[in-house]
Amino acid sequence: MNPVNDTYHSLLARHDAMRLRRRLSQPAGGAAAAPSPVPRQPYDGAVDQRVIIHNLELATPFEDLIAHLYDTMFARKPFLRRLFPDSMEFQRQHLASIFRYLIENLHDPDEITATFTRLGRDHRKLGVRPAHYRAFEAALREALHRTAGPRWTEPMEAAWVRMLRFAVAAMVEGAEAALGEPAAWQATVTAHDLRRADLAVLRVRPHEPYPYRAGQYAAVASPLLPQAWRHYSLACAPRPDGELEFHVRLTGRGGVSEALVTRTYVGDTLRLGPAGGTMTLDAATAPDGTPRDVLIVACDTGWAAAKALLQELDTRRPEQRSVHLYLGTRHPSALYDTETPTGLRTRYPWLRIVQVLGQGHGSAFGEHRALTDAVLADGDWSGHVAYVSGPPPMAAPTVARLGGLLPAERVRHDPLA
Repeated sequence: MNPVNDTYHSLLARHDAMRLRRRLSQPAGGAAAAPSPVPRQPYDGAVDQRVIIHNLELATPFEDLIAHLYDTMFARKPFLRRLFPDSMEFQRQHLASIFRYLIENLHDPDEITATFTRLGRDHRKLGVRPAHYRAFEAALREALHRTAGPRWTEPMEAAWVRMLRFAVAAMVEGAEAALGEPAAWQATVTAHDLRRADLAVLRVRPHEPYPYRAGQYAAVASPLLPQAWRHYSLACAPRPDGELEFHVRLTGRGGVSEALVTRTYVGDTLRLGPAGGTMTLDAATAPDGTPRDVLIVACDTGWAAAKALLQELDTRRPEQRSVHLYLGTRHPSALYDTETPTGLRTRYPWLRIVQVLGQGHGSAFGEHRALTDAVLADGDWSGHVAYVSGPPPMAAPTVARLGGLLPAERVRHDPLA
C-alpha cells in the first residue's frame, strides 16, 4: 500500500476509535451524551426532479461535467487526489451512474435515503469525511457553470445542490451509524486456485470477524492498486473458521480483476469493505404460512452467490423448501467450481437442477437468451422467491422478465459493477 494512504487511514481509524469510546462512555441521557441526530427535514424531491430533467441538456453529457468537476476539485484541494485510484476511468463512470440514479429516483426520498445510507457506510473504507463532501459540492457548482454556460440559472443550481445535500446527509448518517465497525477489514489470502486462465478462486481469512450473510457481496481492494475497489459475491455461507471465498474472472487489463487473478498469491493481504446486498434468504412465507419455494438462476461467476445460498439452504432443510437451480454454462466442462449436475444432486438431494448449455459471457443478451427462456418456459414461479446472479447481459433481462411474474420484493438481484 501507499505509505501516505496507510498513515492517513490509520489516523482516521484512531480518530473513529476515540469518537466511539467517548460515545460509549457517556451516560445515557446525560448532559455530555452525544446529541440526537437532527430530524431530517421534509424534502419534495419531485419538484427538483422536474427542474433538473427539464434542463438536463445543459448539464450533459455527464462525461464533460464530471471531467470539469474533478479537475476543479483536485486543483483546489490537491490532497484529495490520494483518496482516488490512479486511473479515474471507473470512478467517472461510477459517478455518472450515481447522477443518473439520483435524478431518476429523486421523487422517492425514502429510496434515496436507503441507498445513500448504505453508500455512506461503504465509503468509510475510502477515508471520506464530511469536509470532503463540501469540497465536492463547491467543485460541482463550478463544473455545472462551465458545462452549462450562460444559460445556467440560480434555480437550476439550487435544485442540483438540494439533491446533492439530501444524498450527502444520508451518507453522513450511514457513516455515523457504522462507527462501531471497521471502515475496512484486512484479510490474508490462504488459497489462490487458477481454475482457468481467466478465472481464479480465492480464499481469504479476515484478521477480525467479518459479518455477512449468504448471498451478499463485498468490495475488494488489492495493495497493487490502492483505492481501487471492485465488488465480488461471497461464494460461501458463513463458516466456523471465518474464511471467505471469492470467484474472480479477468475482465480487463490493468484493473482489480487482473491483480487478483494473475498477481495475487497465498500470504498476500487484501482489504475488504463491509458486506452488502439483498440476495439473502429470509423468512418469506406463503399465505398458508409455509416457507416460500426458491428459484436460483446463475451463470458464469454468478455461481458464487448461488453456491453460498445453497450452502445456507442445506442448513435449513427442516423448512422443507422446494429449490430449483438453473445453471447456465457454455459447455459441461465450464462448471469451474463444482461437480457435475449429477454431483450436485447427490450433495443436495432436495435440489432440482436444470443445466442450460450454450451460454456465453459476452456483451450481447443473445448469448444468454437460452437460459432466460428455459426458466420462463419451465414452470409457474408465482409462489417462489427468485435469486438471479451473473453477467449483466443475462441478469438484467432475466430480472425484468421475472418481474412481470413476481412482486418486486421477491426478485432478488444485486448488480455488481
